[in-house]
Amino acid sequence: MELNKKNILITSALPYVNNVPHLGNIIGCVLSADVWSRFCKYLDNNVLFICGTDEYGTATETKARLENMTEQEICDKYHKIHKNVYDWFNIDFDYFGRTTNNQQKIISQDIFKKLVDNNFLIEKTIKQFFCPKLNTFLADRYISGTCPFCKSDGANGDQCDSCGKLLDSTQLINPFCKINPEYEIELRNTDHLFLSLAKLQDKLSQWLESNKNGWEKNAIAITKSWLDKGLEERCITRDLKWGTPVPNTEKYGDKYKDKVFYVWFDAPIGYISITADMTETWKDWWYGNNCEYVQFMAKDNVPFHSIIFPATLMGTNEDYKLVDRIASVEYLNYEDKKFSKSKGTGVFGDIIQETGIESDIWRYYLLCIRPEGSDSHFIWDDFAERNNNELVNNVGNLVNRVFTFTFKKFKSIPELGTLNEIDIIFQNQVNKLTIEYINLMKKIKLKEGLKQAMLISKLGNKYMQDREPWVLFKSNIDECKTVLHILIHFQKHLTSILYPFLPDFGFKIEQFLNTDCKKINSELIFNQISGELTKPEILFEKISKDKINELKEKFN
Repeated sequence: MELNKKNILITSALPYVNNVPHLGNIIGCVLSADVWSRFCKYLDNNVLFICGTDEYGTATETKARLENMTEQEICDKYHKIHKNVYDWFNIDFDYFGRTTNNQQKIISQDIFKKLVDNNFLIEKTIKQFFCPKLNTFLADRYISGTCPFCKSDGANGDQCDSCGKLLDSTQLINPFCKINPEYEIELRNTDHLFLSLAKLQDKLSQWLESNKNGWEKNAIAITKSWLDKGLEERCITRDLKWGTPVPNTEKYGDKYKDKVFYVWFDAPIGYISITADMTETWKDWWYGNNCEYVQFMAKDNVPFHSIIFPATLMGTNEDYKLVDRIASVEYLNYEDKKFSKSKGTGVFGDIIQETGIESDIWRYYLLCIRPEGSDSHFIWDDFAERNNNELVNNVGNLVNRVFTFTFKKFKSIPELGTLNEIDIIFQNQVNKLTIEYINLMKKIKLKEGLKQAMLISKLGNKYMQDREPWVLFKSNIDECKTVLHILIHFQKHLTSILYPFLPDFGFKIEQFLNTDCKKINSELIFNQISGELTKPEILFEKISKDKINELKEKFN
């Protein structure tokens, strides 16, 4: 079965540059996007997988203050940390860029000017906290206080982390300046520009209705809830220094020259600018309908991608490519808690290499528990059990038995003889499950796709047990060669199916077989490879109870 070749643009939610990604961040966007990108590429599609660090905004300014560094120094430091983490996880971006690239200013200012020209922006005078001591207006992230909804202390001026409600800093009870709680703050009037989402509501609603079939249920529900409430104007400018500057326009002159774009407006444009930073032909991906555009994110990022970013692009009246599918997930928790860098709760990317456990094992477990449809939990005991019973006993054991026996007896791949009924039944079973795997993966059901791949692996284990090549070696050498030929080609087939999930495993199998194993076929094909084998090695090791107890102690 030959699958049609097509162009696929994949973006993963841009991680904030001011922190270190934890396991929930990794499975929520970049790892899920990487698996699907690899799957699409191995089906021989044209794929562009884009991501990068989100570097502007208050969060970066705050981090720079805390670490006594400039904003650029903070961005440089954490961009490198993020890149190192993703490299270790084998996240195979086509380009991992930064929103501080030169194209960001050009493209975001151009989009802004078109929104001005098309009358999708309005001016509003709002009240905002001002600090006389600092002689500046304070962005919402510089304000903290008690949440008016859940009464939790320490809510930020833009969102309460306890209840998840989006806030305006003026709503906080007992607000104070986070830079220095001793500094007095007062409300003053200031002018800002707002995106008039209400003018675009009908267009957004029509677009959603015609496009939502490729979206996850939570993305549809979140987007509809915003539309049902009625869209309001959203401020797109901030009183900050670190950001994309608001340009002069004929309509507003230089009135906003000391302001920058609000990061929620600016950051999604980073997908476009990062692509433009990579290639001069970026418009081939971002204009017209030349590709399928798929976005990966956690559910908290949905409104920015399903409402605000599409509305921004619609407001230009240009032929920008809008998202076709939103692959959004729920949250991953750590044991029975939330991940927290400040409290030292959970596993974070900058220290994960210290565990001594290979990245494939982390990838496998995170994808097994990918929070599709509901929140999930990282559990250390379950982590070890899945490695020991599934990766070691199922996948690794089969590879070791097949390759070790074949290498020992023949040193090379035996020729195929006549298939008997058991062989044909096995081939048909593999083909049936492979088609189911491909269909699941095309729907971005990654967790279910991985389950299907493991079922295919179990078929191989059962076939080897049923055919007993070690017995046939003594009684019928030609039939033994046929069985081993089938098993080795099955292993190549299985490797291609598992490659998107376990790239290090795939690479090692390629070394054993001395052939490329990436191309995914819909059926098990024989007589593809021949020649000498490389002596196999153990692929996966069991994780002991003592090791798990050690890791629990380290990360709890």
